[in-house]
Amino acid sequence: MKKELTRQQYLDLYYFMRLNRAVEDMMVKLFRQNKIVGGLYSSLGQEAVSVGTAYALEKKDWLAPMIRNIGALLVKGVPPRDIFMQHMAKYDSPTKGKDGTSHFGDLQNLHIVSPISMLGDLIPVMAGVAIAGRYLGQKIVAMTWIGDGGSSTGVFHEGLNFAAVQKAPFVLILENNQWAYSTPVKRQVPLENLADRAKAYGISSYTVDGNDVVAVYRAAKEAVDRARNGAGPILIEVKTFRRLGHAQHDPAEYVPKEMRAYWEARDPIALYEKFLSNEKLLDEKSKKETEEKIESLLSAERDFAENSPLPPAEFAAEGVYCTGDDCHQVAPKWERPIAEVMPPQSSVTAVWTVPGFGSGKSSGGGSAPIHFGDTQKRDEKSAPPTDEKPKDSEVPEAVAETIEAADAKPAKTAAKVALKPVAKTPAKVPVKTPVNARAKNKPKKSTKPAMVSSKSQARKARR
Repeated sequence: MKKELTRQQYLDLYYFMRLNRAVEDMMVKLFRQNKIVGGLYSSLGQEAVSVGTAYALEKKDWLAPMIRNIGALLVKGVPPRDIFMQHMAKYDSPTKGKDGTSHFGDLQNLHIVSPISMLGDLIPVMAGVAIAGRYLGQKIVAMTWIGDGGSSTGVFHEGLNFAAVQKAPFVLILENNQWAYSTPVKRQVPLENLADRAKAYGISSYTVDGNDVVAVYRAAKEAVDRARNGAGPILIEVKTFRRLGHAQHDPAEYVPKEMRAYWEARDPIALYEKFLSNEKLLDEKSKKETEEKIESLLSAERDFAENSPLPPAEFAAEGVYCTGDDCHQVAPKWERPIAEVMPPQSSVTAVWTVPGFGSGKSSGGGSAPIHFGDTQKRDEKSAPPTDEKPKDSEVPEAVAETIEAADAKPAKTAAKVALKPVAKTPAKVPVKTPVNARAKNKPKKSTKPAMVSSKSQARKARR
């Protein structure tokens, strides 16, 4: 850990990590009291990841948390009571009791996009948020998280590739907590560093100790600043450990005891307390004051959540579908002149250049010259204009003039000239012919007079 933040920033990181753990400890108690109706997912041992990354964002920036990112919600300003009520499906919760887990957001004030259960789907969504912010001139950065298992989904690659091509101001946090439910990371990814996935998309990446909150913050802050200044998306792999099972129902007996013991000795809060103590930023008195502050806060927040009513039965059919402005209003917030992104200012010439493949034009401008391998590249300047006919050097000049004169006459008015008249023949009488004799007979020419145009006669004359 390096000392380069202000005293208050160091203490903020400590406070939010302690608050993150205390909120989850209280929810475990509520879960065991059967007061939490949905699933409960722990981030024990991963607090430094959510807190350190979210703390690097500005107020105007956007984030989309996953199930183990309660710390990010707290940093963004979500009160603990909303988290409690959401999991208890209370009427005063952000979703009015219609969801029993972490699926809620705040688009208007805190700029939080609700989690999506399908792992990886938040990546293209947040890439789109980042691009939209740039389009509106807001100069924002969007951030979301994904686990080591989720990085093997197809939408992870599709979304990251899309963000890379569009140079979106987007930061993706890849939480490598060693386990995808019960599958160890080495059994599902043949890589030592998952940050290497970024190479496939030509974007920058970092690998950082996810149990060192200051290191996490520093990497995230640098990535956020770079993304904001036009460097495109950045991938950060944080190496950490999921100390509990996938959820409360999972005892995680598949985790080797030695592995669990190693990571428990590297508890991020204990490590940070030691750092703060060595740097004379935290003593026993201030530590106790922080604990009492959090305990008092959560006691009041829990009481509020428990006293909140359950949603009335008649509310079940409401809010299922968005009905427009009476449901919620989301309008673009322009921070640049709209004319900048409208024609003619936003117009571009329909010409593209691909190194090694020449330059291409729009469909009305002719075919694109192509340079491939050792093939000589076509010189556009020496190419004849498209409105001139190329002359064939092998055709005599006199013949060429005759061709042009013939082509100049309209086809419909071409005079028809009859060849030598042929006498009319009486109607044929069918005659039986032996089979062997038919084979010897040759097909007869038509007796009808042939009519040809003067153009045809001119062509015959040339031959």
